[in-house]
Amino acid sequence: MSRAPNAKRQMKSAARFYAVQALFQMEASGQMVDPVIREFEDHRFGAVYDGDEMVEGDVDTFRNLMQGAVDNQARVDQMTDRALVAKWPIARIDPTLRALFRAAGAELIAGKTPPKVVIVEFMDISNAFFPEGKESRFVNAVLDHMAREARPEAF
Repeated sequence: MSRAPNAKRQMKSAARFYAVQALFQMEASGQMVDPVIREFEDHRFGAVYDGDEMVEGDVDTFRNLMQGAVDNQARVDQMTDRALVAKWPIARIDPTLRALFRAAGAELIAGKTPPKVVIVEFMDISNAFFPEGKESRFVNAVLDHMAREARPEAF
């Protein structure tokens, strides 16, 4: 049996992870999308840090998530706001989670990946950033709400 589908899936998962990091970096530094995309593709994908090699990311998935998050940021942020309780508008949540919701929202809006796959993938990413695990339940609830709004026909 070929391992190619599994490798492709890992590269897409890595691209999602890198997109969250890149969107966080854009917000923190005020950089524009194109230089951040180039930086990640040139210096992060497959890079070696302290002997650990980073996974190669799927370039098309990464670019689509980045461009989709930037192009649809207002819509995604509004979807996120509606999924949050009134006392916690998007501006008050952790910037890593904000980046995660923007990347996931872009993928939900694009409509190419089943919503349940998007939710599971980004819950896994939240566990990488927040290993204590509390955030993954929060991410699940918010993304479920966002998915139902973005893709009601899928439910």
